[in-house]
Amino acid sequence: MSTKRTVADRCDCEVIHEDIVNMVKSKMPKEETLYDLAELFKVFGDSTRIRILWALDESEMCVCDIASLLNMTQSAISHQLRVLKQAKLVKNRREGKVVYYSLDDDHVRLIIDQGMAHIMEG
Repeated sequence: MSTKRTVADRCDCEVIHEDIVNMVKSKMPKEETLYDLAELFKVFGDSTRIRILWALDESEMCVCDIASLLNMTQSAISHQLRVLKQAKLVKNRREGKVVYYSLDDDHVRLIIDQGMAHIMEG
C-alpha cells in the first residue's frame, strides 16, 4: 500500500482549533472503553467468524449444522463459537443433547447489516 500523500491528506497550516479539540475531548470515551471496542472489532476480523455470524443471522443452528454448512470440523466451529461467545456476540441454549447457537441480540444483527450495507454501496 502506498504511503504517498496528496495535498488533500493534510493541512498546510499549524492552527489548532481549540474549541473543536476541547469539545471532542470532553466527549471522548475512556481509553479502556475504546480498547474494548477495538477488541470487539478484532473479533469481526476473521472471515470464519463472519460466516458463522451471517449464518446465525439467518437461523439458530447447532455446531453440527454450522460445520456442515461451512465445510469445517465441529472442533474448528466450536473454537470460533467460544471466541464469539466470549465477545458476547452469540449465545447458546441446550435442548436435550443438542446445543443451539444464535446471535446474542439485535445489536449484533445491526452491526452485520450495517457492515454489509457499507461494503455493498461502493
